Amino acid sequence: MNTSAVTAIGNDFGYERVFARQIEAFVKPGDVVVGITTSGGSKNIVLALEEAKRRGAVTVTFTGNGGGAVAAIADHVLLGPDGYSAIVQEVHIVMGHIICDLVEQALIFAP
Repeated sequence: MNTSAVTAIGNDFGYERVFARQIEAFVKPGDVVVGITTSGGSKNIVLALEEAKRRGAVTVTFTGNGGGAVAAIADHVLLGPDGYSAIVQEVHIVMGHIICDLVEQALIFAP
């Protein structure tokens, strides 16, 4: 993360647009954009995923508590449990490790 960009975008456009503005600058069709929100309703993640979709990116979200707004936006939803943010985040960490292991296995055993 570029903290200078986050600060500048936050100051000039508001924190809600801090990720969407970076997606506008860097994302191309076919890229993959991952959003993480325990509530599913974090405005900065919602706007980022919407912008990513407009740019032709594949969108993935890690969320919890029923999925929220991001579940309706993202192409792929990894839904954690309902409850405290800390518990949802712990499940997201496990999901991330599983995905990394699956990708590693696919790369190792690819023909």
